[in-house]
Amino acid sequence: MKKFRPQPGFQVQAFRFALDPNSSQEAALRSHCGAARAAYNWAVGWVTASWWQRKAEVSYGVPEDALTGWRPWSLPALRKAFNEAKHTGPRFAGWWEENSKEAYSTGLANAAAAFDNYAKSKQGRRHGKRMGAPRFKPKRKARLACRFTTGTIRVDGDGRHVTLPRLGTIRTHEPAAGLHARVQAGTARILSATVRHERGRWFVSFQAEVKQDMRRVARPDAAVGIDLGVKTLAVMADSTGEIRTAANPGHYDAARKHLRRASRTVSRRSLRRLHLLFQERRESVAATVRRRRLEGARADLLRPELHSRPIHAVAARWGFASAAVFSRAFREAYGTSPSELRAGSTFLARSARTGNRPPPRLQQAPAVHGGDGRSPAR
Repeated sequence: MKKFRPQPGFQVQAFRFALDPNSSQEAALRSHCGAARAAYNWAVGWVTASWWQRKAEVSYGVPEDALTGWRPWSLPALRKAFNEAKHTGPRFAGWWEENSKEAYSTGLANAAAAFDNYAKSKQGRRHGKRMGAPRFKPKRKARLACRFTTGTIRVDGDGRHVTLPRLGTIRTHEPAAGLHARVQAGTARILSATVRHERGRWFVSFQAEVKQDMRRVARPDAAVGIDLGVKTLAVMADSTGEIRTAANPGHYDAARKHLRRASRTVSRRSLRRLHLLFQERRESVAATVRRRRLEGARADLLRPELHSRPIHAVAARWGFASAAVFSRAFREAYGTSPSELRAGSTFLARSARTGNRPPPRLQQAPAVHGGDGRSPAR
């Protein structure tokens, strides 16, 4: 296939934006990416089936001129074979119309490129590490991606939505008004769009042909030599004898400074917000956390199915590292120790079955309250 070449004065540039799809749009995105994977696996199976058939025929002693012919893996040949299989084959006949044809074209194009790379690598016409034959993509490990080259592909006028074929209009997390302004001014033309799922978020990348403004050179008759260094980014010496240096960008140090500043801002903002929320209550933040932990531990002690669990294990589950500290806090809040409460709950359960009345000391302790005027646990 002929490689695309931008017109003079233009270059191909990518614009990437994070998407914010709703539940139905996310399901459609996953369906399109799954269709691309299914088309890729079909193409790999369709091409390699002739390989295995020829290998079996050779083992049977079939002569060379009577062997099954090789199946081509060019993109036009794969598209022609797939268009016949999607109507008749049971694998695609029931659902292929739910997705755009671009989804299947993505998988077929990836398969054709994979076979080309394998053939060139085997023939020694491809640089780099040697490549093996294309393999099937499993559902759990395959990268979710789909490319659109035809249809309605645009950035909407508000700069916060993009429109893709069959997927409709999808909101973006960040503004895309810059690309829209370039398209409206005629200095950019969208060629394709690729949606991809990375780290729990969907992204769309627009491949556009962008016009580049010609910059006037200040000294057209001067020549300069550039030497890339380690301590400095570059050392430049021109034909007039002037020597200049360009310092290293220092991205790591600048990023650390911005990260420290942002962390301090978030920390102050979070603590201030938390104290403002508890300002109208009569219970502090620490007292609220402690009270809720004690309530959770008390509920576990009263559960009959947890009576075999040690008390120190119940305390550790609710954030009390020391059993002694837990016992003191529990007695201060409920007027009884954890072991007495558990023994009382066991006796109450047995008394309920036998009809006997428990002694006053083993009556169930009242729950602790806070935040509504009554004394909280401290």
